[in-house]
Amino acid sequence: MALPLNELFDSSGSFIGGRWTRAEGNRSVTIENPSNGEIIARIARCGPDDVERAVTAAAAAGLGAWGQSTAAERGRVLLRIGTLVLEAVDDLATLEAIDVGKPLSQARADAVALARYMEFYGGAADKLHGQTIPYQSGISVCTIREPHGVTGHIIPWNYPMQIVGRSVGAALAAGNACVLKPSEEAGLTALAFAGLADRAGLPAGALNVVPGLGNEAGAALARHPGVNHLSFTGSLATGRTIQAAASRNVTPVTLELGGKSPQLVFEDADLDAALPFLVNAGIQNAGQTCSASSRILVQESIFHQVLDRMANRYRGLTVGPAIRDLDLGPLVSARQHAIVTGYLSQTTGLDEAARGTIATDAPEGGHYIEPVLLSGDDVRHRLAQEEIFGPVQVVIPFSDEDHAVEIANGTPYGLVAGIWTRDGGRQLRLSRRLKAGQVFVNTYGAGGGVELPFGGVGLSGHGREKGFEALYGMTQLKTIALHHG
Repeated sequence: MALPLNELFDSSGSFIGGRWTRAEGNRSVTIENPSNGEIIARIARCGPDDVERAVTAAAAAGLGAWGQSTAAERGRVLLRIGTLVLEAVDDLATLEAIDVGKPLSQARADAVALARYMEFYGGAADKLHGQTIPYQSGISVCTIREPHGVTGHIIPWNYPMQIVGRSVGAALAAGNACVLKPSEEAGLTALAFAGLADRAGLPAGALNVVPGLGNEAGAALARHPGVNHLSFTGSLATGRTIQAAASRNVTPVTLELGGKSPQLVFEDADLDAALPFLVNAGIQNAGQTCSASSRILVQESIFHQVLDRMANRYRGLTVGPAIRDLDLGPLVSARQHAIVTGYLSQTTGLDEAARGTIATDAPEGGHYIEPVLLSGDDVRHRLAQEEIFGPVQVVIPFSDEDHAVEIANGTPYGLVAGIWTRDGGRQLRLSRRLKAGQVFVNTYGAGGGVELPFGGVGLSGHGREKGFEALYGMTQLKTIALHHG
């Protein structure tokens, strides 16, 4: 890398108005390495006063250098950020691996994706156009897209770099100034990103980072009357709380709240092509993925064949320290480990088909859990209905298309779905019938690429991130009617 990453950011500080500063009362939160339980950092524990300063700084940037910049100028800054991210990709990947616990190669892919978001939104910044509308004689009508102003971004611990990219990248490209609240469990790469953005020439106040607890810094940001738009990715319960807080100021909110995403496997599917996607989409990041495919629905005629093949793959999975880059790393925290273990204590009514193994040299202080493959036909079972957020998949049989759709749509979530079939008519029919914000046919994108709009229906949330749809969501439309006679 061209720049020493540890010289670009203060892991114990907040970043407000272009400066690294201590949180109010110099309070902090400990960050541990989930692979061994060791403390690796103490990040700032910001409170309402810090959030107030950050929102004020963002508002000033919106009225100042950032708000007065052209779309082309904003794009150039984002492209420079992307270049610096790529130069720091290995250090960012290592930081993410020890902070989140994901295998090193997955963390590196996230760092590359962060750079790609900056490239995409840097290139898109000056292509966010309005329209002209044919109207009455003597009146010309056009629409323009304007930034909301100050946008708040509350991001989770499972994909910090990717979610910073898709959320903050789109907001900055549209001309907003951002206040970012990373998770208290994994916020180091969000702070590192602020340092890179500063080095790239992002004006002071255009990006502010206020680490801290959700019920302190996050709550203060959600209810702040100076925030004009909020983005949140995380749990359903927290999403409801944030939307309720924002509603007091009638602040629009984009919510991505997870899912119970199915893959539907029909008897004419190419099983050799499907198998890696069936398993990997459930175990990636130890299953701590909003779009994880935790339900595998298989046509009865091939049910045992698919289950056996998945079970063989599961028996070969190994869990270990993130830095060793095995199939899975640890869960992010002791709390998350307890949640997943709790679910696995309630498997009565389901059969265990297989499980992986924890590496013999895995440190005792790590939050390791074996990936578990279950099967059964009780579609109302808790493990077939609720988001576990761990490496647990349930394989469920179905008889025909209608039955498959009934099961797939039989949860209150609707984020992602996958279809495996060679039948072109079935591909189109089911793509329309499935309740999901994204449907993948003969593949499974686990959230898709940078260009693909991403978001859910039902309890999976509302609004869209990624692609141009994110830019539209980060702007408000103004109609101008000019009477000229």
